[in-house]
Amino acid sequence: MQAHNLRDFEALAGACMDPAQFAYYAGGSGDEVTLRDNEAAFARRRLRPRVLVDVSTIDTSTTILGQQVAMPVGIAPTAQHGLAHPDGECATARAAAHAGVLYVASTMSTRPVEDIGKAATGPFWFQLYVQDNCGPQTEALIRRAEAAGCSAIALTVDLAVPGRRERELRALLDTSILRPGNFPDGPLAAPPPVTLTWRDIAWLRRTTELPIALKGIMTAEDARLAVEHGVDAIWVSNHGGRQLDRACASLDVLEEVVDAVGGKAEVYLDGGVRRGGDVVTALALGARAVFVGRPILYALACGGEDGVKLALDLMAAELRYVMSLLGTPSISDISRAHVV
Repeated sequence: MQAHNLRDFEALAGACMDPAQFAYYAGGSGDEVTLRDNEAAFARRRLRPRVLVDVSTIDTSTTILGQQVAMPVGIAPTAQHGLAHPDGECATARAAAHAGVLYVASTMSTRPVEDIGKAATGPFWFQLYVQDNCGPQTEALIRRAEAAGCSAIALTVDLAVPGRRERELRALLDTSILRPGNFPDGPLAAPPPVTLTWRDIAWLRRTTELPIALKGIMTAEDARLAVEHGVDAIWVSNHGGRQLDRACASLDVLEEVVDAVGGKAEVYLDGGVRRGGDVVTALALGARAVFVGRPILYALACGGEDGVKLALDLMAAELRYVMSLLGTPSISDISRAHVV
């Protein structure tokens, strides 16, 4: 497997996966403007390296909600890892633990949260899609995640209705192959639309004692409301360009969200992260950590657990390399002054 960076895995996965299943992973909504812009936003930034700094030792470690991690790069929640490899999310979780990074399991995983919890010997969160307007089904799912050992709940808030992903529609994906492990009674193509409001955040706060991150915040206005409702973390995300097309790139709204939060909650970002330089760019603009989605699926498809390990090793090596040349021997040394 010849992969020298995270982008290489996409072509490798495209060559070995069923085309319709690859389209399910790769596609964005509408004209895929936001999908493309997530990566382009990083290319619009430039780094300002400092020299004559002692970089003989580079420390990429940090904490995310108090949990120690080897680098500020986690695995984002993505659905249906079983389309990429028979071991599915369990292989991904094992690779994450090997690398010492945070893994966030999706409600729409192929394997049940109990299996993922057993495989996840490292930091492990659960991404929650509300199933029944905050009723007993959702509470039962939270209890299962707690019992499986997850240490935080990431509530996705940008799925009032599923995005219209035309690449996937053209590929004629057979949705009967989608087998959510958390719902063994039958196949489910997408989480059911529910009506979430800010009142439901209070319900979630009452329902679990775990830290709560809101995933899908894209404006300063919603960031301020999230802080007012007592969440522990805010996750800047446009769902990888799979929901509202022509929404801003995640990176382009990061600073306004960080400013609105004012240090009252941790801020994360996903969308378009492909390089070590992307990681330091997001951190310089105020993110505590970033999360990677599609490249992990592609690495899983072409190499299983070892493929994901390689992807994370490549990202760790790139991050150390960039930090060395940027003159930032530790994560705390990365500042706003390093990016224009």
